[in-house]
Amino acid sequence: MNVSEATPPGEGWGEMAYNYAIVGVQKGGTSTLAVTLNQHRLVCQPPHKERHYFDDEDVDWSAPDYARDYSAPRRAPIHRLVGDASPTYLYWPHALERMHAYDSGMPLIAVFRDPLERLFSHWVMLRSRNLAWPDWPDFLTEWPHTSLPDEVPDPDVVRTMRWRHMTGLARGFYGEQLQRGFELFGRQQWLLLELRSMLADFPATVDRTTDFLELPRFESVPPLKNWHAGAEQVPGTAPTADDVARTAEVYARDLALFEELSDIDTSAWPTRLVLDGDLDPGELAARFARKVR
Repeated sequence: MNVSEATPPGEGWGEMAYNYAIVGVQKGGTSTLAVTLNQHRLVCQPPHKERHYFDDEDVDWSAPDYARDYSAPRRAPIHRLVGDASPTYLYWPHALERMHAYDSGMPLIAVFRDPLERLFSHWVMLRSRNLAWPDWPDFLTEWPHTSLPDEVPDPDVVRTMRWRHMTGLARGFYGEQLQRGFELFGRQQWLLLELRSMLADFPATVDRTTDFLELPRFESVPPLKNWHAGAEQVPGTAPTADDVARTAEVYARDLALFEELSDIDTSAWPTRLVLDGDLDPGELAARFARKVR
């Protein structure tokens, strides 16, 4: 009798070390991509989509126990890859450095979304989960980062979980995030995707991703499903045209850096259109306001 016949799935086949990661960005389609990849016959579905290992400030990073803490049960003998899709890694201080120490050859995937749309979707997510989270004006001003933070605040001063959720502005500095990432991992280790393009031709994006991970392509790509889509509406204060214009300016310099580093076409991104004068900030604010009651 072979092992697959004698042993329930996930038992008796040992542990798999995580060997690829989707590192960003939150509210950028990472769940959709991760769930799809987990349906590949050679990919093991991990216990949790987001492992949140390298952004865990409670780990002793001077002596991490990877074998104990960063592995997943193999679900079938055929499984070759298991991925960690934690979209905080790209912006979280020291997360990529910790990942490099774990595996300097790790294949990394990042899906990017217009920073203004991502920021608003982030706030909608928080408000839909708990109305105790700050309203839009406070969300913009509690941590008004103008560049990528280098350190996580002292937990005795600010709760790490609150900082994690309230660093919405910081997560949109994609240029600085890629600059840091490219200094640690070779450019050939990165697959950079864009949400609009992914949604426009999902099978092509999945093919690019399996090619990048050196997996055979799906015979039939699973249908696109928007996992963890935001709430239809949330209570709160809608963004104003001034909010949109000021926030776009906060991202202006970094967006130019991102365009240079990534070669991603951002011409249809609202942030780029607002900065170039091709989209009225009030029009984008009104679009956002439809999700606020």
